[in-house]
Amino acid sequence: MAESDKEQNQVQQEPVKEQAQYTPSVQPEFMREKIKQKPVNKKKLLRRTVITAVMAVVFGLVACVTFLILEPVISNRLYPEEGPKEIEFPEETVTEEMKPEDMLVNEEDMEDAIEAVETELVDEQIEEQLEEILSQVEFHLEDYQALYDEMRTLTADKGRAIVTVAGVTSDVDWFNNIYENVASASGVIVANNDKSMLILVSAGNLNGADSIEVTFCDQTQAEAELVQKDANTGLAILSVPLSSIGEKTMEEIAIAELGSSNSSNLLGTPVIALGSPLGTSGSVSYGMVTSTGTIIDLPDAAYKRITTDIYGSRNATGVLINLKGMVIGIIDNVNTGNDMSNLLTAYGVTELKRTIEQMSNDKERAYLGVHGADVPKEAIEDTQIDTPAGTYIREIEIDSPAMEAGIQSGDVVTKVGNAEITTYNELLGILQSAQPGDVLTVTLTRQGHEMSVDVTLGSW
Repeated sequence: MAESDKEQNQVQQEPVKEQAQYTPSVQPEFMREKIKQKPVNKKKLLRRTVITAVMAVVFGLVACVTFLILEPVISNRLYPEEGPKEIEFPEETVTEEMKPEDMLVNEEDMEDAIEAVETELVDEQIEEQLEEILSQVEFHLEDYQALYDEMRTLTADKGRAIVTVAGVTSDVDWFNNIYENVASASGVIVANNDKSMLILVSAGNLNGADSIEVTFCDQTQAEAELVQKDANTGLAILSVPLSSIGEKTMEEIAIAELGSSNSSNLLGTPVIALGSPLGTSGSVSYGMVTSTGTIIDLPDAAYKRITTDIYGSRNATGVLINLKGMVIGIIDNVNTGNDMSNLLTAYGVTELKRTIEQMSNDKERAYLGVHGADVPKEAIEDTQIDTPAGTYIREIEIDSPAMEAGIQSGDVVTKVGNAEITTYNELLGILQSAQPGDVLTVTLTRQGHEMSVDVTLGSW
């Protein structure tokens, strides 16, 4: 009995142990915890995504614009780019005529003169012997052909500086068909400013062109841009970037050498016309200088006109070169008279050099608006007239700065600022070194009375 009671007590104690264990299922309802995921707000998520994308695009655009604006400035500060080289042609030395007082010599000069005469006598004997030798020499057709072969060789060499400039203009016909007009002229390479080749050309046929194309001597082509045009002569400077010219072309082309048209020995000398003297590109003509004494009457300019006996086209363009291959004139038949309309004429290159410099450097040119000339020596020496040396004003342009300042025809300009004026060329030199907007004090003589006026220079 005692053992059975003991077993029953053990059985009764085991359920009690099971009731003491902790299980979640027996927890009260208010103590139960359940974790749920927060629902996704799709509209809010989409709005944030769109805002982020828009902000990213705006930031990128601001960064790009800032870079584009600041990059050239920073690059120029860190790596400054050199500008084009300024073009400058050397000034020509003009030989002055001997004055009467300079002809008086002293004893030492007389001895030197005697020695010079003796030397001249020896030279005359040598010349006589040479003439005797040459009189015995006979010239044949082969010699004549050899002479022209030399001229043809010179022409081919100097022709490397000649280019053909074509102005292309697009238009529409009556049937709405687009077509192109091409007007051409011959130009000459005058300078290299380390950025581009500069070409001088008559721009009469290029007015209104949509694009300008240059053909070099090796037939390669490149686009050109107008740098500046001279309203007086109609000449213009074009630029062709060096980057658009190939290495082979750079080896083939050449820069023309500008000579002098002021030489007293120019009259009667042989010349060669290159470019389009006959109206077609690449034509060549030989001839002689027949006149150099005419001055082309233009405002603020004094250009010498060179006439030749070369029969060419009324629309001829190009250059005149001497037998040394130097350019002495720029062909332009606009100023040719009706009685010799087909004879080639040209602007003297000496008088054009200052204009070519200013156009090549793209500098604004001052405008006064006068037609002038040198006061004749007879008028200066005549005591009854009492005319001073200076620039005689022949004509005034209407509504020009000269007219607005009160300068009149017949005035003689004797001084500009503190600079004495004795020739018209000196006045032109001052104008070409001045800038538009400059105020110049001009001293002039009018009917024997001296007066001063202030002129505010304009621009072309």
